[in-house]
This record gives sequence, structure tokens and C-alpha cells, in this order.
Amino acid sequence: MPRPITAYIHPEAVRHNLQIARQKASGSRVWAVVKANAYGHGIERIYPALDAADGIALLDLDEAVRVRELGWEKPILLLEGIFKQNDVKTAEVFGLTVAVHCDEQLELIAAANPARCIDINLKMNSGMNRLGYTPQEFGRAWQRARTSDGVGAITLMSHFANADEGEVDWQMDRFDAATKDIPGDRSLSNSAGVLWHKRAHREWVRPGIVLYGGSPSGRACDIAEVPLRASMTLSSEIIGIQTMQANDTVGYARTFTADREMRIGVVACGYADGYPRHAPTGTPIAVDGILTRTVGRVSMDMLTIDLTPCPSATIGSKVELWGERVKIDDVASSAGTIGYELMCALAPRVPVSVDSQDLRFL
Repeated sequence: MPRPITAYIHPEAVRHNLQIARQKASGSRVWAVVKANAYGHGIERIYPALDAADGIALLDLDEAVRVRELGWEKPILLLEGIFKQNDVKTAEVFGLTVAVHCDEQLELIAAANPARCIDINLKMNSGMNRLGYTPQEFGRAWQRARTSDGVGAITLMSHFANADEGEVDWQMDRFDAATKDIPGDRSLSNSAGVLWHKRAHREWVRPGIVLYGGSPSGRACDIAEVPLRASMTLSSEIIGIQTMQANDTVGYARTFTADREMRIGVVACGYADGYPRHAPTGTPIAVDGILTRTVGRVSMDMLTIDLTPCPSATIGSKVELWGERVKIDDVASSAGTIGYELMCALAPRVPVSVDSQDLRFL
């Protein structure tokens, strides 16, 4: 039989989390962000849970086509817009909305001369300094877009640099000043804006990581009072047990030394499965629902854990690497990264199952 590791995807958790986002920004329409193949979950797997969204936002043109072919009839937004003239034809055929962040993209639309106008999200660089027109350029860009052949409805868009750390007013002030005389819907809030910045709840919001139960800040404690549910459970089993004596070491480089006699469990999961190699001793993990910790260095195919809190654990005991019991943000924080990365880094060799059962106590 295959190795006992599986990633369980919970569409109903996504449905629940989407409803939370709607409640937080009750006056706004919602773009459900499914970029990076729905943050590693698989668009097709979570698609049934997105029916309450007003639109779907993503990056990849092929992913947009996949969403249309699944039967989605509402708007689809390409968050980075188009790159080649042929992309305009695809946007026209599939009824896509595209972000526009530079004159070159406007020129692509005009040159393609689409028979049906393309709706756009005109993007302002209000301080992130990645994509978009500066506040000083934005009025001119809007005038050009408004009179450009092939451009339909124009939504005004920007993106926050540090909404997760509590600062948006400086960007909001720039955005509002530059757009005060420009008509059209506004789209500003990412997940952090949805949860924590009501001022940013304009006509559209764009929740991403919160749809999957993760914290915008990367800290699980910041969403402790928000009833989000984990949309992914990474589960495995104990495949070996060792009894170590005081001063014995475990794993490559002997980075963990026992200070007493202790039982060590070997789990079928390693960095080739997407678990962070740099996760140190002490990273949280659960055995049969009981929290414990990793010990020693993560190997390609295995990691080792302290079974002291789990005296009944045996070979075959269920292990939750992350999910409802073990917050993905806590695992990521221990490893010096964020939950986004762990979701997206799930390895292709890990079997994936769409499971509606309550797996929180695996």
C-alpha cells in the first residue's frame, strides 16, 4: 500500500470561511481569490464551495479558463492582467475582467480591437511599489482608459502593503485623494483589510488566505477570535518507534539530544512532501489528537516526534501535521515562514482527498 500520508481538502470549511468574510465586509461584493491553484488546494476541489462569492480572482489565464469550464458564470478577475495581445482575445471569449497597471496593457487591449469591451480594474500604486500607476499618474491613466477602444467598465483598485500589521490609512489617504473626482467601484481590501480595516470595505473586497483558514499576519493568535476553519489537513501515521536513553541523539547532524529516557515516534512525512525542512525541534504536531512536538532535523521522507505526552501511541497512530488541531500558522511560524507557503508547497507526491468529514481530531 502507499505511504500513509494524505492531504485532506475540506470544501465546506472554505464555504464557511467565505461566509465569515462576507459578514466582516457585509456591504461589499466579494472576489474569492484562488490564485496559485487555490493556494495549493486545487481549484476543482474547492470550486463547489465558492457559489456564494460574487466573483473569482486569480492570476493565470489557463486557470481562468478552467473556472469558466467548470461552469462559473459570474465575473473572473485576472489580478496581474494580460501580457500578450492574444490574451485579450481569451479575455473577450471567456468574459474575463483584467487588472491594468501600465499603459502597455491598455495598448494591448486597444490593439486587439475586441468586439466586446473588456472590463478592467485600474490599479494604483498607493505605496506598495510593485504594480500600478502612481497617485499622480492615476487620473491621466483613468482618462486614457475611459476613452480607450475596447475598455468597458472601470473599477479602481489598489493593494495594501501592511494591512496585516495595522497600517492602511497612509495608503487609503493617497488613494482617496487621487480618486475623489473619479467615478466607479473601488476594490482595496485583501484578507487583512477584510478582517481588520472597515474603512477599506469598498464596493469589492478580495479575501484570499482567510478563505483557507489562515491568518493574514501569519500568526494564529491574531485570528483566535475569528471562527475560521482549516481547509487543509495534512495527515500521516507513526511508522516506527525508538526508545532513547539520556544523551542519545536522533536524526541527521544529531541536533537533538535526549535528557532522559524517552520514546520517539517516526512519522511518514518529510520535506519532499512539503513539510518545512527548517522546522526546528519544538514545532507543534498532534498524535491521536494529543499535542506534542517534533524533535531533531526533518528528513526528506520522515520526521521524528516526542511521544512523552502520548504514552498510548503505537505504530499506526494517526498524526496531524497541520489542520484543525495543529494550526498551519503555528507550524509555519516555528519554521520561520507563513502558512501561505506551506499550503502552496504541498508536494505532488502527496495523495489528496476531498473529504467532508470532521477531521479535527485525527
